[in-house]
Amino acid sequence: MNRVFDSSGPEGKVRGTPQQIIEKYQQLTRDAQLSGDRVAAENFQQHAEHYMRLLAEAQREIEARREQQDRENREKQAQRDQERGERNDRSEPRRDRGDVEQVKMPSALDVADFSDAPQPDLAPLNPADLAQTQPIEPSKKAEPAKPRVRRRPAKPVGEPAPAADEAAKPAPVPED
Repeated sequence: MNRVFDSSGPEGKVRGTPQQIIEKYQQLTRDAQLSGDRVAAENFQQHAEHYMRLLAEAQREIEARREQQDRENREKQAQRDQERGERNDRSEPRRDRGDVEQVKMPSALDVADFSDAPQPDLAPLNPADLAQTQPIEPSKKAEPAKPRVRRRPAKPVGEPAPAADEAAKPAPVPED
């Protein structure tokens, strides 16, 4: 349990979770017993027992909530399973009347047995009629890529552009 309590005991305030408060009062009980103060030891022991009862009650509540949630989850799952089953029943054709036949869907497990069926006559196989094929050779390793050619470094921005670039520009249009 993570709730924090403030306990105003005989030695001042004790703050913490019930488990921390129990441990603190048990320590104070031992200290009082070692110093020979039976009244203080009994008082601290009663405070520790009080928080033990609080902790036990909180744990019972937590367990009851957990069981309730588990029960609700099981009920929801059972309801979902039932609805899924009903949907599957509705999607499959049913025999409500005698004149309606149920359609059997073929499955992967159904195997057709054609051993008793008439077999077609095949022409005798002549090996010369078969197409000539070449065996597939495993491809050689791909040749390594050629190293990339390095480009010249870009010209600095301050240098004027060559005259050929200026000729490619359109002439400015005179304003009237």
